[in-house]
Amino acid sequence: MGKRSAMERSGEEGRVGDKTIHVFIIGSKGIPARYGGFETFAEKLTAGKKAADIQYHVSCMNKEEKRFVYNNADCFNVRLPAKGAPGRILHVSRALKKVEEWKKKNCHERAVVYILGCRIGPLLIPHAKKMKKLGIPIYVNPDGLEWKRDKWNRLEKSFLRYCEACLIRCCDMVICDSHAIQKYINSRYGRYDKAVKYIAYGADVIEKKGKTGKTERWYRENKTGYKNYYLTVGRFVPENNLEVIIREFMKSSTDKSLVVITNVENNGFYKKLEKSTKFPTDERIKIVGSVYDRELLQEIREGACGYIHGHEVGGTNPSLLEALASTELNLLLDVAFNKEVAADSALYWKKEENSLKKLIERVEEMGQTERAAMEQRAKRRIKEEFSWEKIVEQYEKVWTESGRRDS
Repeated sequence: MGKRSAMERSGEEGRVGDKTIHVFIIGSKGIPARYGGFETFAEKLTAGKKAADIQYHVSCMNKEEKRFVYNNADCFNVRLPAKGAPGRILHVSRALKKVEEWKKKNCHERAVVYILGCRIGPLLIPHAKKMKKLGIPIYVNPDGLEWKRDKWNRLEKSFLRYCEACLIRCCDMVICDSHAIQKYINSRYGRYDKAVKYIAYGADVIEKKGKTGKTERWYRENKTGYKNYYLTVGRFVPENNLEVIIREFMKSSTDKSLVVITNVENNGFYKKLEKSTKFPTDERIKIVGSVYDRELLQEIREGACGYIHGHEVGGTNPSLLEALASTELNLLLDVAFNKEVAADSALYWKKEENSLKKLIERVEEMGQTERAAMEQRAKRRIKEEFSWEKIVEQYEKVWTESGRRDS
């Protein structure tokens, strides 16, 4: 790109500044963000930076190993050495090795490593020993309770719990984006006596644009229209309860559509669900695949008469926050993670038979005044508790305090 990165400059020209704290974000696919919670987090954290004494470095997955500057962050590509989970684990290990090499060349610089996700597992143990010798504190975000997901078999779940334990044991601080996850970490790993801090994931309340030509084309292609559909967004996996959502919707009397934005490509669960629910026989059910255009997805959320959220595993779910920031009404599965986020700004259903069906039919009878009041409560909650500006400020305080302890 013609410009040398901060990582390169600090090695060749001396320190960026005596008070600079170098924060290495490791474990996401990288920025610019295309899709995914960790990628969006890295994008927002770097774009919203206020503190002049913080320099971000973001590891990125890419075939070509090079450095570039984005959002004034030093981004460094690290090749994915293999496909699937093994490749992700090795990728994180290789990224940490690059941090260690950087610190050896810049021994007087203050640095912090923030690892997103827990899959590096036992490979973190040798890195943690090296980081300690180099004076680099390790902060981690364990994400949700990955080992609870139904897609994993018994052996895989045991390995993921072991990975989680390795992450907590090796770190200096755990940052959770959910109070429920924070409570779980404190309860299960209290013997390690680690600092466990809550900082939520974020979202932005964006002024509504209304229908655009792009959205109108999407409506025509999917045979629906503005405020004529319920929406659900999420991966086609059992713990997102799409089977319950589809079954209950099919039993409801609504004449609106259910639009499901999800990954259906080569998905075995999709084929199983197709057979068990026979949803193709109900023309209201529209499973439309993934939508990677963020602007279009925002307008689709705005145009929905309601958002149905069935996620029951994980912390603060990005799709839920975006729905609360954008969609008029939100119908959420009644679990601790979702109630912690939405509080009284959403309506709740249970997995028991007819619960969601009855809630959909109740929503159909709601007047516009009641709907508008719910929407305002949801947006106010996002602005007060989950704004990216607030999240960025909280993280910068953590990095700054880490720098003070290290100095």
